[in-house]
Amino acid sequence: MSANGQKRTAIIQGKVVDENENPLQQVSVMILGKTTGVFTNDSGRFTLKVPSGKALALVFSSTGYITSQRNFFLNENETESLVVRLEKGVRELQEVTIQSDKLRMESSSLRINPKNALQLPTATGGIESLIKIFVGSNNELTSQYSVRGGNYDENLIYVNDFEIFRPYLVRQGQQEGLSFINPEMAKNVTFYNGGFQAKYGDKMSSVLDIQYKRPTKFGGSAYISLLEQGLQLEGSLKKQTVTYLIGVRNRNNQNLLSSQEIKGSYVPSSNDVQAYITWQPKEKWLFELMSNHSRTAFSLAPEFSNQTSSVLSPFFTANLGLDVYFGGGEKDEYSTAMTGVATTFQPNKNLRLKWMISHFMNREREYFDIQGAYLFGERDFDKSKPTFGSIVNPLGAGVFQNFARNRLNIEIINATHKGSYERGKHFFQWGQSLERQTIQDRLNEWELQDSAGYTLPFNPSALLMRKVIKSTASLEIIRTQGYVQDNINLSKGNNNITLQVGLRYNFNTLNQELLLQPRVQFALQPQWKQDIVFRMAAGAYHQPPLYRELRRYDGSLNETVRAQKSWQFTGGFDWNFKGWGNRPFKLQTELYYKSLYDVVPYDIDNVRIRYSGVNEAVAYTTGLEARLFGELVKDAESWISIGIMRSRENLSNDQWYNYTLDAQGKPQDSTLVQGGWVRRPTDRLFTVGMFIQDYLPTNKNFRFHMHCLYGSNMPYNIPNFVKFRNALRIDPYIRVDFGFSALLLDSEKSKRRSRNPFRNFKDMWASLEVFNVIDRANTISYLLIKDFSNNIFTIPNRLTPRLVNFKIVARW
Repeated sequence: MSANGQKRTAIIQGKVVDENENPLQQVSVMILGKTTGVFTNDSGRFTLKVPSGKALALVFSSTGYITSQRNFFLNENETESLVVRLEKGVRELQEVTIQSDKLRMESSSLRINPKNALQLPTATGGIESLIKIFVGSNNELTSQYSVRGGNYDENLIYVNDFEIFRPYLVRQGQQEGLSFINPEMAKNVTFYNGGFQAKYGDKMSSVLDIQYKRPTKFGGSAYISLLEQGLQLEGSLKKQTVTYLIGVRNRNNQNLLSSQEIKGSYVPSSNDVQAYITWQPKEKWLFELMSNHSRTAFSLAPEFSNQTSSVLSPFFTANLGLDVYFGGGEKDEYSTAMTGVATTFQPNKNLRLKWMISHFMNREREYFDIQGAYLFGERDFDKSKPTFGSIVNPLGAGVFQNFARNRLNIEIINATHKGSYERGKHFFQWGQSLERQTIQDRLNEWELQDSAGYTLPFNPSALLMRKVIKSTASLEIIRTQGYVQDNINLSKGNNNITLQVGLRYNFNTLNQELLLQPRVQFALQPQWKQDIVFRMAAGAYHQPPLYRELRRYDGSLNETVRAQKSWQFTGGFDWNFKGWGNRPFKLQTELYYKSLYDVVPYDIDNVRIRYSGVNEAVAYTTGLEARLFGELVKDAESWISIGIMRSRENLSNDQWYNYTLDAQGKPQDSTLVQGGWVRRPTDRLFTVGMFIQDYLPTNKNFRFHMHCLYGSNMPYNIPNFVKFRNALRIDPYIRVDFGFSALLLDSEKSKRRSRNPFRNFKDMWASLEVFNVIDRANTISYLLIKDFSNNIFTIPNRLTPRLVNFKIVARW
């Protein structure tokens, strides 16, 4: 082997002693960020071969002593000798999250560390931003997500077994407020992206199961940034029989929205208060109280907008622009209140009984009256001309007015019983709930459009609106639902085998429909040298209508809508292995297929979902997902997720005529054409998500976080054109966010003076975040504009450009 092919090294040797110069044995001497290292011998001495020509750090640690770090930069074949003195001290053990074998045996399950939520550099933050890395996203302004071809309404969220609901009238991500989930209060986060058990509710796509902490001592955290501020307190009373967890948050996206294409006065605000209190008077009894109150307000006084789209074709090339000058404004308000109480009785280790009562109240107001005058045409981008940036060749002009006075009140009262019983190889679970849903709404919405002096649609004898929705509704729905489930341990010898069999039912008084949903899971962990688990699941996943599915496009209510139904099949494996310097890694892969019927077709515009209000389609979704978890550097978890998917639907009434015209343009013949299979609104062929963590080779306290998302193109629907359903394309979504963080205060308290105001703090971090590093203008939707010749052009509505955020997080 040549000299150039050999690794260049140096030697570090020395002795580790205590404060009294006594040698310390079995002290760990590790290269920072590596698994390479040695232990000191009986004389406290060590010798370690290290790479030369690069900066590195050695970490000296031993139980009962304060960890010490030394930095080096050595030349080839150089030998460095030193004496390291360790001071006595007590360091708090860091919390370690371990994914148990039990969770690995459940199909489509992911365990997520909630502490990464505040480290992840994203515009919205929160647990949902971590989930988007796995399932993909096309909008950084929303906390909502779509899973395996489903939409936002197909996801279940539970916090301590209480189901959580979201606002319904939100049209755009910029109107959203805080997510219900407070990551600083979360202890365990489990995400199921399909094939979940019968004990979870009646949705078709995913389950997010959150468990809040039960603290044993006083503590808390606080953070402040340009976008969001929060305070969380926790503790226990009366010998830990009472625990409390309280969180307060406030969010203001004004800095984020001021960069939008529509310029004006944005005043968004969102705040919430959460509390989780437990009381355990005796070992067998546990009482829980959970409460959340949140309010989101959004007001906008738009002034003007300059939007541009390029058209490239063999026959026509132009930079098309749209200039709009606005008047009027928008004011929205969304407030929710949720309170739940639960009692758990566990008479013995095998039997557990739980009773729950919850009340959810949702109040939404959407008021806007916006007028606009627009000019559409070719925009001049020649900087040498005085017309630079102006529209020089008008193709269309007009005025419009959008008006709405919409109100929605939803109240949900739920009473639930859950239980479990373990006997031998069987673990039985059951549940029964009764729910009353009250929905009251009033929609008063219209659009007026005037193009070239004519109102659209044109009628010389009447003034017609382009769209009018006037409707009121008052519904009371009683739902009863339940499940029975048996988890069976079929293990033989050293092979770990589990079988889960369950049945779920649902009945509601709205359409008198009874749903039966059998579900089964199978997992095998063979006794191989490789630590691998094979997982499979199949079952029925049906979704009864709640509110939005009942509304037709014209605003009328269809109370006979049946539940959307699906049969789903998944199969894959979970593999733990060592790599890259003997570090732990995990690879998860899964194939899935979903067959759907009684589907209610829908369109998505930004985050607004509009259903047809009729069960008139069948659909399918199939795909492959792979995820790799690991440590590129020691003690810093990273992961990458890749997905391939195809999602199609076939409407029962999507037919049209193709006409044969004569020389004068008059139809002479026609052919009836059936639409067939088309892309679903959430269809996306390829997605990639990454979360990377790293730190300096000589200092673990300076960290780097990178968040990347890529998603191939998505369809976008042209309203009222059956022939061109979902025919438009939204360009691929590409997003890269950076975060740079520094430890301002570590967890070692013994070095702080008694009068130090930070003497009781665990740690304090400062972070600089750069959103959309590549400054890509991602598209979320299209604005459709007609020119003077009645041709339709599309102008993209863009998301946020590059922005900077600063954040400080402290824990005590």
